[in-house]
Amino acid sequence: MTSRRSARAIIVAALAVPTALVLAACAGGGGDSPTRSPGATATTGTIGTPVEQRCAELLPESALAVYGQRFELDADARPAARSAAATIAEQRGRVCVFREVADHSVTITLAVAHLPEKSLTTLKDALFERGGSVPTYTVEGYFALTDGVGRADAFPDPYWITASSSLFTEPGSAQPVLDAARQAVAPGATTPSTPSATPVG
Repeated sequence: MTSRRSARAIIVAALAVPTALVLAACAGGGGDSPTRSPGATATTGTIGTPVEQRCAELLPESALAVYGQRFELDADARPAARSAAATIAEQRGRVCVFREVADHSVTITLAVAHLPEKSLTTLKDALFERGGSVPTYTVEGYFALTDGVGRADAFPDPYWITASSSLFTEPGSAQPVLDAARQAVAPGATTPSTPSATPVG
């Protein structure tokens, strides 16, 4: 039986390829989605189940209010090519971009996918190897800050939630967004007992 830690060692090479290709390794066919992002192709295969919750359910105004700014949904926004949100759009997930009303350069992007267990495990393993585990996210979660933009990922199985914004300067900054989305799709989800929760040393 392959342990979770052994599986992580096997897929460490996944860190060197886009998330779309990580999912493609678990895909079993092609497909298309009305939320497909510009420049994306159908070659990765669609393995996700449609996320039924709308953006207003996933991230209500009450959750955004904690940032002290007023946001509105940008229905015309599209996720950046090859980003985690673009991959989620390809997998029939829900992608929501909220733009600050006074300063349109400030955005919060939230994306939620419903994926098979094998794909979720592969994604978790890749993020675990990269580092940045966040135990306060209630479920298995990770955070990284790159070029001033924070990205948070959480896994209330069978969902993958990812959020990014320049407002996310540390793990706690993204927590209100992750918590709102998790409550919308999997309110009872908690972190299972896995080797990733065991300190090394």
